[in-house]
Amino acid sequence: MTDQPDQTPRAWIEVIEESDAHGQLAELYDELRSKVTGHVDHVMAIHSLHPQSMRDHEQLYRTLMYGPGGLSRPERETIGVVVSALNRCHY
Repeated sequence: MTDQPDQTPRAWIEVIEESDAHGQLAELYDELRSKVTGHVDHVMAIHSLHPQSMRDHEQLYRTLMYGPGGLSRPERETIGVVVSALNRCHY
């Protein structure tokens, strides 16, 4: 990850910006745009060159966080937060 002038950590992977997206990617961006920030999370935008992988990533996330299993949603979120903190990840 590199720091941009605004000091927001961003992936160094080439991404198609939301304003430059067309077709399937623009539709996915509209679908996945955060209701809180109004933007697509960077962890999703890194898939912009391959929209199907963005769709697959979203489906995997939904399955892991909302699918059946022995852990509650808060327990799953807690595991995600701890792992991210240990990895010094902003997500």
